[in-house]
Amino acid sequence: MRMNRPGRKRLSWLLGAALLAGVAGCATTGGEGGGGSVVDARSVVPKAEVDTEERRRARIRLELAAGYYQQRNYSVALDELRQALTIDPDYGAAYGMLGLVYMDLNENELADQSFRKALTLMPTNPELNNNYGWFLCRTGRQAESLPYFEKAASDPLYQTPARPLYAAGICMRQMKDDEKALAYLHRAFQIEPGDAVTLYNLADIYLMRRDGERAHFYSQRLLRTYQPTAQMLWQGLRIARLRGDSVEFESLASQLRRGFPTSPEANLLAQERFGD
Repeated sequence: MRMNRPGRKRLSWLLGAALLAGVAGCATTGGEGGGGSVVDARSVVPKAEVDTEERRRARIRLELAAGYYQQRNYSVALDELRQALTIDPDYGAAYGMLGLVYMDLNENELADQSFRKALTLMPTNPELNNNYGWFLCRTGRQAESLPYFEKAASDPLYQTPARPLYAAGICMRQMKDDEKALAYLHRAFQIEPGDAVTLYNLADIYLMRRDGERAHFYSQRLLRTYQPTAQMLWQGLRIARLRGDSVEFESLASQLRRGFPTSPEANLLAQERFGD
């Protein structure tokens, strides 16, 4: 069965339709191999610091808060962050994590204040710039987000420079500016050609443009690299249909029916609603 071929990376994150189609939605966190995150709580915690005793104690609280945030235990994460900032009121990373928590709680004013405070203390930190950019994107301030994504991507020491670029691409898709979206996504692809979010969005744009060959290139790269989700299979079979490839269409349709029989995509397939 195609989904079980060795060497395919298993996605440990959800290819959320809201995120991947470029509609404002919750960012996924954590990823395997190809990334897939727009924000990552673990990266907010600095990996190396010259600690005072206060900073060391605050850092322990921040690490605990990051763990609770990953578990979506927001109330405990907030408590740990408040304790961290009581110990060390100038701890920029703690304010950055506070911004993430408030963002997920849709407390937008508090999130904005927290991110801005973090950036006054750590203005060049690429993770903070990326996360604030994503917050702006999520809250309808897409044009304002771009300088923050660019600043994050331009940091030569940033370990995940493709992330702010594909995030900027998603923001441009929200603004219906597919030309700018493609420019950002192609830059992300050049840096990290195996990133799933980049591949999915590139395939989706070219599918919408009815450019079957380009859409197929990115979709097939995605399907060969990762164990497919229902969304990936649905995208792939729509591309196969556009290209008139009945063999590939039936293969992907079969995988969708068998692997995800109760999914919305399987229901659309049964109704032959391909969005043409």
